[in-house]
Amino acid sequence: MTEQRSVAERFASHVATLRAESLPEAVREQVDRLVLDVVGLCLAARHTDYVGAVKRALDTGGPCTAIGHAETFRAEDAALVNGTAAHGEDFDDTFEGGPVHGGAVVVPAVLAACERFGRDGEAARLGIAVGMETICRLALVKPKAIHDAGFHPTGVLGTLAAATGVGAALGASPAQIVDALGIAGSLTGGIIEYLAEGASTKRLHAGAAARSGVLAARLGAEGFSGPRTVLEGAHGVFRAFAHSAAGDFDALTEGFGERWHLVDLTFKPYATGTMNQPYVDCARRLAATGLHADDIVEIVCETAQGYVPRLWEPLASKRRPANAYAAKFSTPFNVAAGFVLGDVGLAAFTEDTVRDPRLLALAAKVRYVVDPDNPYPARFTGHVRATLRDGRVVEERQPHIRGGRHEPLSRDELVRKFLGNARFGGLDDARSQRLPSRLATLFDGPLDLAALRG
Repeated sequence: MTEQRSVAERFASHVATLRAESLPEAVREQVDRLVLDVVGLCLAARHTDYVGAVKRALDTGGPCTAIGHAETFRAEDAALVNGTAAHGEDFDDTFEGGPVHGGAVVVPAVLAACERFGRDGEAARLGIAVGMETICRLALVKPKAIHDAGFHPTGVLGTLAAATGVGAALGASPAQIVDALGIAGSLTGGIIEYLAEGASTKRLHAGAAARSGVLAARLGAEGFSGPRTVLEGAHGVFRAFAHSAAGDFDALTEGFGERWHLVDLTFKPYATGTMNQPYVDCARRLAATGLHADDIVEIVCETAQGYVPRLWEPLASKRRPANAYAAKFSTPFNVAAGFVLGDVGLAAFTEDTVRDPRLLALAAKVRYVVDPDNPYPARFTGHVRATLRDGRVVEERQPHIRGGRHEPLSRDELVRKFLGNARFGGLDDARSQRLPSRLATLFDGPLDLAALRG
């Protein structure tokens, strides 16, 4: 009797057939945009305290690049540094349908592995495309369930995606990819208790997933075994992190390599949590009508139930975030920042802004009601309804997140974002201006990351 193939085995058989030269042009272009965004984010965070802490905790001297830094590291550790930096300001890409952040995990993992093993640019592009498609599809297996169980999907699913992407880049066999996935399931995790105090651990989830994904792929390539049923098994990833082994595993396997979800990635226009983005747009439009914060008695926002425990409650704490990082996961603060500051970039989230009496006064007027028909997580929407002192009620809605498939950012907008991030990270303007062109040809021929070092 023939043994039934597991989900991982079916999936790995698709992955192993893909070749860099067969990637659709839209996928190749999206990988290029993704790398531009991730490199800019790494540069933005290079002088932060949390990146400094990660570097000090590691031994230097390996062959791999930490973007924006002179020191070099082992492959796994370079992936850790770059992944933590790329996700550090919550300005990185996201996938509607999860939600999940892929670029901060997959790009650092694949670049480090390819640099370590001398793979060329085409191998790196293939690995990034495969890893990104993997994390998008894993997020569709059981949307919201991992978050609802108290875990960060980026951390949990990112390790599996990074292992797959690295495996594809290094030319792993189907059996090696299955083992890598099985190993990754035992190396993954990430609790969301950072929400309580704005701790830095969410930043670490992307870096740790990138690091563990590289390790899992390398172990799988050397014959270290992992469970074939890592995904659907009674003690597998979804049972452990989503509290049920049931899920739509066809969302992972069907059409892999034919239908590419990664082309629908969202590149964030604002340096804040994903679901806050449309609310910021609404608040900015409200301010553009000429209203002043003193004119407003109350702002009510319709929201999804899935947002409440992460962005709205406890409401008193969300209205007065504990620190700049906690403010990124507060919709009241983001509404206030969008209305008062307008530009909700990196400079909007500092220890000064979270104590700004103008922002705190307006945030104190913001509350929510749950809309049972909200389409989250298929789409991220925004809404503000302001009651004014003169009795008028004014309202703004946004049916989608800007920067995604409904309203994508242009290449020029992404370059401007990159230059702003590089400037924030202290890179001189001349070098910053050269890098977008350099990154546009990064995958042409041998992979050379030397230009990205500090």
